[in-house]
Amino acid sequence: MADGETSIAETRATVETAFDVLLAPVASGQHPALDAIRIVDSLFAIGRSEAPFNDYPAERIARLSRRHARVFIEHGAVYVADLGSKNGTTVNGIAVRQTPARVRAGDELCFGGDLCYRVSIEPRARIVAGSSATCAPRLLLVPQRDDLGLQPVEVQAFPFLVSKADEVFSRYKDRYPHQVNYISRRHAHIYLKGEQLYVEDLGSTNGTFVGGKRLDESALPLADGDVVAFGGDHFVYRVTLQTPPEVEPTVTQLLLDPAADQAADADKTTFVGAANSFLDIFCVDPARQREDEVNEAANAASLQAKRGPSGGAAAAGAAKVANGGHAATSAANGSGAGRVAGATRRKPQRWRLVASELGKAFAGDDHASLRRIAAWGSAGVVLIAAVALTLYMRGSSERELKNLLASGDYTSAVQSAKGYLASHPTDTRVSALASEALLKAKLPGWLNALQKAQFQEADALLADMKSSTANNADAASLLGELQWVGELERFVTGRGGVEAPIRIYHDEPAIDGLLQRWEDDPKSHQRALDRIASYVPVFTEPYAQAMSHLRKLESDDSVYLAAIERLDGTIRTELARDKPAALPSVLDDYAQRYPRLAGLDRVRDDLRQYSAVLEAALGRQLSTLLALMKTARFGTPPFQAQYAQLAATRLPSADVVQQHDAVTAAWQRGDTQQALAGLQSMPAGAWSDVLAAEAAHKKALLDQYNDLQKTRGGKDYDQRLLSFYASLDPATDVWFAQSIQKDVAALHDKALARAQDLMLRAQSLWKQYRASGPIGGTQRLEAGISPGFRNEARLLSDAQAAAQQGMRIYLQLKADHPADFDRLVADIEAETTLQRRSLTELRMVLDPSLLKAKLALIGGEQSETRQSP
Repeated sequence: MADGETSIAETRATVETAFDVLLAPVASGQHPALDAIRIVDSLFAIGRSEAPFNDYPAERIARLSRRHARVFIEHGAVYVADLGSKNGTTVNGIAVRQTPARVRAGDELCFGGDLCYRVSIEPRARIVAGSSATCAPRLLLVPQRDDLGLQPVEVQAFPFLVSKADEVFSRYKDRYPHQVNYISRRHAHIYLKGEQLYVEDLGSTNGTFVGGKRLDESALPLADGDVVAFGGDHFVYRVTLQTPPEVEPTVTQLLLDPAADQAADADKTTFVGAANSFLDIFCVDPARQREDEVNEAANAASLQAKRGPSGGAAAAGAAKVANGGHAATSAANGSGAGRVAGATRRKPQRWRLVASELGKAFAGDDHASLRRIAAWGSAGVVLIAAVALTLYMRGSSERELKNLLASGDYTSAVQSAKGYLASHPTDTRVSALASEALLKAKLPGWLNALQKAQFQEADALLADMKSSTANNADAASLLGELQWVGELERFVTGRGGVEAPIRIYHDEPAIDGLLQRWEDDPKSHQRALDRIASYVPVFTEPYAQAMSHLRKLESDDSVYLAAIERLDGTIRTELARDKPAALPSVLDDYAQRYPRLAGLDRVRDDLRQYSAVLEAALGRQLSTLLALMKTARFGTPPFQAQYAQLAATRLPSADVVQQHDAVTAAWQRGDTQQALAGLQSMPAGAWSDVLAAEAAHKKALLDQYNDLQKTRGGKDYDQRLLSFYASLDPATDVWFAQSIQKDVAALHDKALARAQDLMLRAQSLWKQYRASGPIGGTQRLEAGISPGFRNEARLLSDAQAAAQQGMRIYLQLKADHPADFDRLVADIEAETTLQRRSLTELRMVLDPSLLKAKLALIGGEQSETRQSP
């Protein structure tokens, strides 16, 4: 299939989603807002003299070049190409250089640094695929000089690139080397805008002319009868617009027709049945420009595009002299089976080549020639016969394959070709026939497995086909296309269809891989798939479906994958700023704006875990932090990366965690001296102060227990016992709780009364705190500790301590308690957590020692300053 030609699949697809590109101006405080720009065509020009920029105030376009950039749409994606502008083009701050850059919804696109736009993509009404192509005009370029032997050029697909590297013009290089080299590699292009054809010069060395006038930076519409010239007065054509024929043969059909190579004649029209790619057109290689010759005649103010008969004859004579007498040679060399389909010249038969060489050997009438004739003698006859026999035998395998294909014996054809290619792997014609036989024999079974979603069986069948292509690179490339189709269908089916949700941090690699495999060379892939469909017509429908799925994935890539990329950036930014609290509203916004975005629950779960870990780390709550670290499991990349960074910089090291676990275990089994020794031997580090506070608390708790045992049976023993019991942590101080459990059980009623008294005291303190007003931001920012802050912090800390002790007794005794007590504890805990978090966020403002003192006054369940009884 020729480059860019509409594929079989796209022709047969029923519907296609079209879209407009909207450029919304980014607000600037220096200039009033501009109107948004809606792009509805496949190519949009950015330049000082282009609409709508030519209507902008002069100061707004001062940094915009006349020929600045182009925005274009290709294969369902949006690109921007910079045309060597003075002040550049950027996408999200990244400069666009020689290669066009992909543009997605939400990107910021800037021209010259001043004109910046936010890109959005708006779906258009669904249209029948390929319908616009059927209405496109066909362009016939008729040479205006009969003396040069130039062929008419019929262009059937746009854009069409005028290039000296293309066969349309390079075929004349032997006869007219200088004139061909007056054309640049990226000379001009003709493209479709609406239903009108335009021609644009691409900054060529020797220019493009319409009606004798050289084009400037802007494109010019083409009308029927216009005269265009490329690079001077040699390649000059009259424009004729034609109505396209209803049916055309595909390139694959031409390749399969044995007579196609000999059907074209040199004097027939050159057909260009395939479009170029804007990606190639706007890829700039500045070094290539040095290859162009300068045509001094083309630098004149105007060009006489159409010469008279005398002028043409004179030019022809001059050209003949300049090119070594080659101007009167035969028509141009034919093209291959690629972009120029109708200009293929009849290939000389092998016997004619042999006869020609022998004729040269015997040519001449001198004595040396006669001696050569005598020397050849009968040996020459034998040589000719041997050559003829060799040529016949070399063609026997090809004839055998054709006969087997014609009879439908594809399996035998595959085996025959396999044996022949083992010793002749470079025979391209046999390789092509072998590929056809293989696909006709095996492809229907593979398609059947694929359509039934039996992907393992399909893989096995494909592997079996590959085993037959060890010496056939042609078939291997076609099987590679089938493998891509299979992977695409497996992915779509596994997701539940093309309209299934896009799972964040799950589906992106598969979608990227499938699209990159296609976008590395879409024209080659399209040609190969069309060729497969021409061999096995039943492949057409699955091919059409695969192309429909591809277009949907390209749309998802432009919208959903772009949204995921932006969301990922936001998550990473907020985590790096220690602002995870900003993310819930962001996630809710994305869930509302992108209804097919799935997997946000995993993100929310990671956010919940990370927020808890970060809060415990910033609040220096070591016991809580260690417990969270043991259970933290993150399933999304940004949280995995940020947690790893947090663990490396601000969390306790692995050695500290391991030693602390040993300390906790010793403390819980009553080995108090080992536990205290373990805390004292902890390595110095960021958590040394917290570990020292914990050691002090445990030492005080042990001393209180020993004193309690000494006063056993005293008059105040009951009160001291219940007070000590209320201060114990059921999780960590389990040994002490068990040691006094019998004495506490004997005082069950007194213990409950003690718990109730503690809860009532907590309630009273909480009311006082609320009545005088919670600690405000001004108090937290004070450069010292004011009496007001100290009083409010003490009320909050005492209320929390009383509530915690009262609830511990209820829990340890497994006794019922009023529901109001649960709400009271929750309210106090929430306020304490809020105040500690708010203070922690001021760590860049407050002096570290002042911050530590304020946190100590507020206290907290896991604070290093936890009160002892």
